[in-house]
Amino acid sequence: MGTSLNRVEEEDYSSYTNSSDFISISLEDNNNTTKTATSTSKSSSELHPVCLPPHVTTWQKLNHRLREIFFPDDPLHIFKDQSWRRKLVLAFQYVFPILRWAPHYSLSLFRSDLIAGLTIASLAIPQGISYAKLANLQPIIGLYSSFVPPIVYSVLGSSRHIGIGPVSVASLVMGTMLDGEVSHSNKKDLYLELAFTSTLFAGLFQASLGIFRLGFIIDFLSKATLIGFMAGAAVIVSLQQLKGLLGITHFTSDMELIPVLESVFNSIKEEGIAVGRTFASLHNYQVDGNKEMIAIGFMNIVGCCFSCYVTTGSFSRSAVNYNAGAKTIFSNIVMAATVLVTLLFLMPLFHYTPDFVLAAIIITAVVGLVDYKAALRLWKLDKLDFVACCCSFFGVLFISVQIGLAIAVGVSVFKIILHVTRPNTVVLGNIPGTQIFRSLNHYENATRVPSFLILSIESPIFFANSLYLQERISRWVRGEENRIRENNESALKCVILDMTAVTAIDTSGIDAISELKKNMDKRSLQLALVNLVGTVMEKLHQSKTLDSFRSKGLYLTVGEAVDDLSSSWKHWP
Repeated sequence: MGTSLNRVEEEDYSSYTNSSDFISISLEDNNNTTKTATSTSKSSSELHPVCLPPHVTTWQKLNHRLREIFFPDDPLHIFKDQSWRRKLVLAFQYVFPILRWAPHYSLSLFRSDLIAGLTIASLAIPQGISYAKLANLQPIIGLYSSFVPPIVYSVLGSSRHIGIGPVSVASLVMGTMLDGEVSHSNKKDLYLELAFTSTLFAGLFQASLGIFRLGFIIDFLSKATLIGFMAGAAVIVSLQQLKGLLGITHFTSDMELIPVLESVFNSIKEEGIAVGRTFASLHNYQVDGNKEMIAIGFMNIVGCCFSCYVTTGSFSRSAVNYNAGAKTIFSNIVMAATVLVTLLFLMPLFHYTPDFVLAAIIITAVVGLVDYKAALRLWKLDKLDFVACCCSFFGVLFISVQIGLAIAVGVSVFKIILHVTRPNTVVLGNIPGTQIFRSLNHYENATRVPSFLILSIESPIFFANSLYLQERISRWVRGEENRIRENNESALKCVILDMTAVTAIDTSGIDAISELKKNMDKRSLQLALVNLVGTVMEKLHQSKTLDSFRSKGLYLTVGEAVDDLSSSWKHWP
C-alpha cells in the first residue's frame, strides 16, 4: 500500500492541535435525506497494524526469483492445460516456427511474399557484394551469406518481416578487427579462415545467450550509446568509400577520422561524386528476444560451414521487405532462391561492377544510421544519455571502432553503476487538506509537517548504496535541523522513511538501517519506517532489526505515522 492509496481527509497537517474534529455526513439509502452533521471528537485516522508477509520457503523464493530472471515472458504458458499430444505439437512449433504458419500458407500469401522476396533480392545482391568488400572478403562470400542464413532463419525464426543478410556495421567491425591481426592482402587464406571462425564463435555466443535465457545481458548496451556508436561507424564507413567514389588510388586503410580525411585532401586532385540516401526504418516487432538469438546464432553456426560470414537482421532489407508487402518469412526463401540463381548463372556479370557503384551502395545503406533526431531527443530528455551518445560517437570517430565499442559498453555500465550507487532521496510534504505526501520540490503546494522530516528512498538498499544512503539521510537531518534553527520553528522530533520504492535489501542494507536507528537514538530522534514491502520486512524481521521498531516505528502509510506519532507526543511531559 503506497501513500497514493491513503484515505483523503479534510485535515491540514501544517497546524496540529491536541485533537482533530471532523464532520461526518451520511445519506439515507432510500429517501436521500441528509441527516444533521455531527461534530465528533475522535482520532484523525484509524491505525492499521503492520503484518509480516506469509511464510515462504527458501526453495519457493529461489524458484520464483529464477522464473522472473530467466522466464519473465513465461514462454511455457502455451503448454498449460494441454494434452501430451498437443504439448508435443506445440513444442515442435515453438522450436520450428515454420510449422506454425506453413500448414495455413495460401496462394494469396505466396503472391505477396514472392513480390517482396524478389524486391529484397534486388537489394541483397549488390549489398552482399559491397558488404563483403567492407569486411575485406571476396564478393562471392557476401552472396553465400545472403543465401544460406536466410533459409536457416526461415525455419527457426519467428519474425515475419525481417530481412536476413550481411550488415554494414558487423562487416565493418569484422574487417577492422581481423585486419588488425592478419593482413587480408598478404595472407588471404588465413584471413578467410579467421573470418569463418569468428562467424562460428559469434553464432555459438548468440545461441548460448538465447538457450540459457541470458538475452537481458545485451540490455547493458543502452540505446543512447548505440545511437552514438552506429552514427560514428556510419561516418567512418562513408568516408572510407570516398576512395571508390572519387577514384583515389592511394588511400589509408585506417578506420579513424583524421587518417581518412588526410587521404581525401592529399588526393583531392583525383573527379568528386557524393551520393547518400536515407533508408526506411524497421517496423517494430513483438518477438521473443531469446528465441531470436537462438535462431540467429544457429544461422551463423550453419552459415560458417557454407563459406558465410556474420549475418543478422538487416535494417534496409527488413524495411524494404515490409514495404514490399511481405506477409511471412517465406519472402526470405524467395530471396535466397534468387541469390542462388545469381550464384549459378549470373555471377560473371557482376565482375565488372564499378567500385564507385559499390561505394555508393554502402554509403546509401549506412547514411541512415546517423539518427540526428534521436540524438536531439536525447538532449531534450536526458543529458546524461546525450553525453553517453557523444562519448561513443567521438570514440569511434577519432580513436577506433573497437575502442568506440568499448567506450559504448563502458559508458552504459557506468550509467548503471551511477544510478545504483547514488539513488534519489527526496523530502516529502503534505498536500493541504489530505493525507497525501509528495515531493516538496515537485509540488509547490506541499508543506512540511512540523517536527517531522519525511524522506522517500527511491531504490533498493544493498551493499553498493547502503553507506551512501546512510550518509545522505544523516545529511538531510543536519540540514533540516539547521533550517529549523534559522527559521525558529518547532524542534525536529522524528524522521520518517517512506520505503515504498525499496523493493529489496541485503545484509549491508540491513546494517545501514540498524546504524541509522542508533544514530537517530543518539540525536534523541525517533525513526519510523513506512510501507515496507514483503521481502524487505521479512529480512528485517529475521535479522531482529524490526525489534527496535516495534513501538511507534512501523506504519502502513505516512499519514498514519504522522497521526500516531503526533498523538503520542501529546502525553509527553
